[in-house]
Amino acid sequence: MNVLFIVLNELDYLDDILAKFLEIGVKGATILDSQGMASALSGQGDNLPLFGSLMKLMDGARPHNKTIFTLITEEEILNQTIAAVQEILSSSKSGGAGVMFTLPVKSVCFLNQEV
Repeated sequence: MNVLFIVLNELDYLDDILAKFLEIGVKGATILDSQGMASALSGQGDNLPLFGSLMKLMDGARPHNKTIFTLITEEEILNQTIAAVQEILSSSKSGGAGVMFTLPVKSVCFLNQEV
């Protein structure tokens, strides 16, 4: 069992990724609004000695991205999902569409709330 994380910088691909998840059999995912460190630091202006370098790195970069994560129990589904996301993002011309990684999950506990 693994959790797959995708930090997606190019939000235009979000719907395609989620549609592919459904097609493959990924049963659910959580999507969070997120922001990279360089983007967060750039708002501090001249107080940062590396401000100029950060701004050069961020030219054309979007200040916000989406972090998608999903728990995948089957290795075959995980491999199909990784390949599908790579294929979808292969058409990106920016070279910085995002990053994807997995982590093993030892156990899962579903939390129920009594009413």
